[in-house]
This record gives sequence, C-alpha cells and structure tokens, in this order.
Amino acid sequence: MENEQTARSVSVEILNKFDEKKKLDYSDADQLEPYERAQVREYVQNILRRRSYLDFLIDDFASVKIGEMKPNLKNVLRLGIYDLVFMDSTPEYAAINEAVDIAKFTISHKTGDLVNAILRNLQREIDNLPKPNFKDRNKLIAVTFSHPEWMVERWVKRLGEREAFQLMKANNKRPEFYIRVNNLRTKTEHFKLRMEKKDIEFEESDWLPGYFKVDSVRPFIELGLLERGFCQVQDIAAGFAPIILFPQPGENIYDLCAAPGTKSIAIADMMQGEGSVLAVDISSERLDKLAESALSYKAENIKIRRADARELDLPPADGVLLDAPCTGTGVLSKRADLRWRRDPEGLENAVQLQKELLESAAKMVKPGGRLVYTTCSLEPEENMEQINHFLEHHDEFELENLEGFVPDEVLSEDKLSYQTYPHRHHCDGHFGVRLMRAE
Repeated sequence: MENEQTARSVSVEILNKFDEKKKLDYSDADQLEPYERAQVREYVQNILRRRSYLDFLIDDFASVKIGEMKPNLKNVLRLGIYDLVFMDSTPEYAAINEAVDIAKFTISHKTGDLVNAILRNLQREIDNLPKPNFKDRNKLIAVTFSHPEWMVERWVKRLGEREAFQLMKANNKRPEFYIRVNNLRTKTEHFKLRMEKKDIEFEESDWLPGYFKVDSVRPFIELGLLERGFCQVQDIAAGFAPIILFPQPGENIYDLCAAPGTKSIAIADMMQGEGSVLAVDISSERLDKLAESALSYKAENIKIRRADARELDLPPADGVLLDAPCTGTGVLSKRADLRWRRDPEGLENAVQLQKELLESAAKMVKPGGRLVYTTCSLEPEENMEQINHFLEHHDEFELENLEGFVPDEVLSEDKLSYQTYPHRHHCDGHFGVRLMRAE
C-alpha cells in the first residue's frame, strides 16, 4: 500500500489518538478534500457510537482477545467491521481490502493477514451475527447500546429500562441539525427563499422563530452562508437559553463560559446590536474563534474577555447567562466521544465547578436583574439539584415561571425549569432556569 492518506486511514489515526489521550482532534484530516473530511467525521463519530458492540464482535471473531490488542489493531478492526455491518454503500470486498491495507502499512504484513482472516470470518456470518449475552444486566445493555456501564446504571434506575433504551437509541442515531437565521445579516423570509432556490430541504420549527431543521449542514458550508454570518448551527434546545434570558436593546449582558459564542451571537441578535454583550471564557483559542464569528455575524456589540469567571470582579449587569461546563450527557448523539471521556468522578468535579461558577455569577447580577443557568446535561445533580442547593444559600434570588418563553412540553410540572431529552423531543438534551434577583 502506498503512503496515501484516505478518509479511512485518517479515521484510524484519530481514533488511535483518542484512545491514547481521550481527546478528539480532527486536525489530521486537514490535508484531505472537504468531502473526505466530512467522511472522517462520520466514520469517527459512528464508530464511537457503536464502540462497545464493535468490540464485542471483535472478541467473538478474533482468536486474540481485544484486551490484549494494541489500539491501532483495535481501531482498524472497528473500522472494518463498521464498514461491513453498517455501511450499505460500501462493498464488502472494499471494506475488507482497505482495512487490510491500513493494517499492513501501519502495523505489519502479518497483522494485515490477521485482519483479513477476522473480517472474512465475520463476513461469512454477516446475516447471523451473535448478540451480546451477559448475565450482568447493566453490562448487557451497555454493550448492546454502546454506553458506559455507570451511565446505563444511572439512567435505568431513574428512567426505567424501556425509556433508557429509547434514550440510548436516540444517542446512537445520526444527529439532526438546526440552523438559526442571523437577523443582523438577513431576514428570515429572505433566508427561506435562498434555501428554496438552492433546493435545500428544511423544516421550520414550531418552537422558535428563525430555526430550521436540516438533514445536513454541508450545503450551508459550501454556499458560504455560515462563513458570511447569515446563519449559524445551533440546536433548538440550545436556543432556549437566550430566549429565557430575554435580553433587550440597550441592556448590559454577561455571557459566562461563552465560547464558541453561538449564544452570545444569538443574544446580540435579539438586542438588535444595541447595548453590550460581554463574552467571557477561560480559553484564549476558543475566544479567538468567537471574535472571528462576531465579526462575520455583524455582532458588533459583543466584547470579549479572557478570564476564569470564578475570579471576575465586574459591575452588576442586567442579565447574566451561565451556560455551565457539564458532563454533556444530553449531546451524546453529536459528541459520541463524550460517553467514553466521562466517569462518576468527572460528574462530581463538574458539579463542584458549577457550584463555584454559580456563586460568582450571582454577584454579577444587579437588583432586579436576572440570572439564567443552563447545561447540556441530563443529570439531576448538575441541574435542578444544583439550583436547589444554590437557592438554599441565596434567598435574594427566586425562580421565575417559564411559561410562554419555551414550549409547554419541555417544561417541568411547576413551570420553573425546562429539560429536553433526545428521545422525547428530537433535539439535544438541555436544562435551564431563570432566577430573578430581588430589587
């Protein structure tokens, strides 16, 4: 095999580095053509969505146990089996041949022969593949749906098996995407006409104006609509945070933990470019991207500050948005890697960080002002339990009724919070509340 990078070989490289560093970095795909870069993301995310099940099949068809394999061999086999079992568009001979070639070039000729034998054994049983069969119920579910056991245990206990299955199935589907029209650059009706002229299929949201569900963001990239700031990729559930913050033209707003800035830009849009939005984040690299986006989206009232929000000393603002760092268990369809990067200790650490950030955010809200707290998590400790703990120590704040701001079907029974679920609402999982500070 010649030393030629393909979408499959680069996918294996990225997966190897993920196994080693628990960090997903797509920079190895930068030298590929745009359509190949898109293929890499599809391969990597889909393999991560099915990793436990793929590993189960490797264990069943290989003479060497997967625990004894090096990451490179594991990921070549994951790729080959994924191609064989899940990619109808890939001929079986092509799936096997390329996996074998990658193994021969990156490991050894002997390993290539081993990969060939395993994949051909599986190919012969392709219509009658074994199913996981473990006595431990949580392990059985975890392998079947490719989620970590600790997460399975939590969800089954809280939601029941049937609904936990539905949630995990939703996490393993190809995600749906929403596009939000940026009114600082164009009008919603004009944007709809543009999509129709380009034969882009879309579904207008009943929940929020200016949001459109689309099958792919690729047309918007190819047409330069994202780059020129006409629209941004933002899940409908993520759009609720700016809505309940309800920023008004001329106000002073703080967006803490703001990068990559989609909410800051939505807030600037709602303020019609008038007033001030201070976007704060600890990452200088992510803030650089936010600054570029603000220019593209004509969000000229966004100011940027690099800081740890826990250490900020700012004059009180009309409104503060804290989109808190969290486990991200509500976005596992778009971020399949997160399920393998999170653990119970990480959940505890996230809860502690959120607690500290909430304490700091509260000091930045003026009397009569509002504080919005949101996460993209499904875990109670990061959501309502976190807020209840905060309110026990802050009687100057109270929860506001969210009826009329967001759809009834995502509201809690008391209307004081919202929580979306991928399997119930066909969007990312987000939580949010609005706290008002007494005059």
